[in-house]
Parts: sequence; C-alpha cells; structure tokens
Amino acid sequence: MTRADLTKAPTDVAAMFDGVAKRYDLTNDVLALGQTRRWRKAVVAAVAPLPGELILDLAAGTGTSSLPFAEAGAEVFPTDFSLGMLKVGRQRLPQLPFVGGDGLALPYRDGVFDAATISFGLRNLADLTTGLAELRRVVRPGGRLVICEFSQPTWAPFRTVYTEYLMKALPAVAQRVASNPEAYVYLAESIRAWPDQQQLAAQLQVAGWARVQWRNLSGGIVALHRSVNPGPDATA
Repeated sequence: MTRADLTKAPTDVAAMFDGVAKRYDLTNDVLALGQTRRWRKAVVAAVAPLPGELILDLAAGTGTSSLPFAEAGAEVFPTDFSLGMLKVGRQRLPQLPFVGGDGLALPYRDGVFDAATISFGLRNLADLTTGLAELRRVVRPGGRLVICEFSQPTWAPFRTVYTEYLMKALPAVAQRVASNPEAYVYLAESIRAWPDQQQLAAQLQVAGWARVQWRNLSGGIVALHRSVNPGPDATA
C-alpha cells in the first residue's frame, strides 16, 4: 500500500490518492461522521459563486466539491494532481472539465479566476508558501480565496478527545472502510502537524492575501479561511 509521509513528496502524495480514489468520498463521509456535506455547503456559501464567474477548485479530487459551483451557474475548473482521482471524477461527473495540475505550478494564466477554493488539499502541498503564491497569481485583483482545512478545536477538553480520535480511532476505522488504510495514518499525522487557525491566517498575509478572516466549523475541527487578492501593487 502507498503512503506518503510528512515530507509530502508530490509523487508519493499523488500515488497515495490514486490508490484511494474509488472509495475516497464514501470513506471521508464515514470518518468525518457525516460532516462533509455540511462543510461543503459552508465553502459554497463563503465563495458565493455568481453565474458566469470562473472558479478554480484546487485539489478537487473526484469533483464532489466542484459540482455545486457549476449548479450555481459558475464555470468551475476542478483541478488535481492525482490522475486516479481525476479518472474517477470524469466517470462520475462527465459534465465537469477536470484538469490535471500541480498546486505549486498551476497550468493557468495570471489573474484568470474570479475566485479560487481548496478543501482539505492545502495541507498536502510540499511548499505552503509557494502554493499560496500560485493561488494569488491565478486569481484576479479583487478576487477571493476560500480555504477549508482541518484545524484545531478551540475548547481544550474537546481538543484532547479529538486528538485521541485522530491518532487512534481514525486509523482503526480506516482499516475497516478504506481501500488503503495507510493513507489515513498519513491523514492523521498531517492534520496534527498542520498550523492552527491564526497561524494559517498569518501565512496567508505573508503570501500577500488581504482581508484575511476565518470561522470555525464543528468546534474548530475544520476552519474556513477567506481572503481577497489586493492586486500586485497593494500590501496585505
């Protein structure tokens, strides 16, 4: 079984997601205790897509996160570097224009998108600073970015319980439902090592994003960060 480690070598991460593609959405729903639909709705509300807008959905996987943008009338580009995930996505949602692309070197021209979003994928980039800069490059001045990512529960007793679930129960459940349980050991480790809400907000500001805000979902298990590209001549 393929498992990436915290060096996040792109070929290893892509191969790992290739291996879980067919059961990825189902497994995530089980491991997240049914919260994934609620989180997706929050992302769509934060992006607030308008008909005709161009939206980048990075780390889109099988396209489940992209479909609501298309249904809202926007032109969405589901993009991922896992060819296995893209293959499953094209089979399930042939109406979406899936694109193979690396978040560290996106295959789009400068300033083409009105908005960009990435759900549970930023954590898998080998270089966070480069990834945030690439997202800013392809979003027009005044355009927006929405990041949905695992974070840190805000209530200390709950944080302790959550950490226990993350490091012990989640891999055990994955053994029963996942096609590649080792991938979910990486998932737990990468979540535990990820910056908290305030630290990620600071990283966004360093990358030049402005008006950075966040809100917690599910008690801080997930955080939704929103920001705006101020343009090349502005400061964050």
